[in-house]
Amino acid sequence: MPGEQNGLDERDEQLRTGGDVRLVVPAAPEYLRLVRLTAAGMASRLRFTFDEVEDLRIAVDELCFHLLGTDNGDDIPPEDDRTMELIYSADTDSITITGRTGLSGALPEPSELSEQILDALVDEHEVSGTDGMVTFRLMKQRES
Repeated sequence: MPGEQNGLDERDEQLRTGGDVRLVVPAAPEYLRLVRLTAAGMASRLRFTFDEVEDLRIAVDELCFHLLGTDNGDDIPPEDDRTMELIYSADTDSITITGRTGLSGALPEPSELSEQILDALVDEHEVSGTDGMVTFRLMKQRES
């Protein structure tokens, strides 16, 4: 039907030029694949280059993995029911990922290598923590 194609074109344009996707996963390393896939899928929809998609995928993985406490030797107990909530916000030429998760103890300090990786792969990144909660944000601008 003619009206159906027009509706699909509008939806496709809306997905490419803006909109948010919300993802909530258990705060465990085995769920980071979903976090990476969602970032890569949105960046691909925005027509990021292959290298830009990979940069974003690696950056969100680096940041989330660090915040889960697994890169500093901490063990997450199996009964831990924390979740990680992420909002992927698309604009015409950028994607911003904001997130939050519960925090037990002090905000983990990123390693120098982690900072260098994030600085090289995304245009902006920040992490903050208060009252048992850590929040983060990263933004990747499409260069092409």
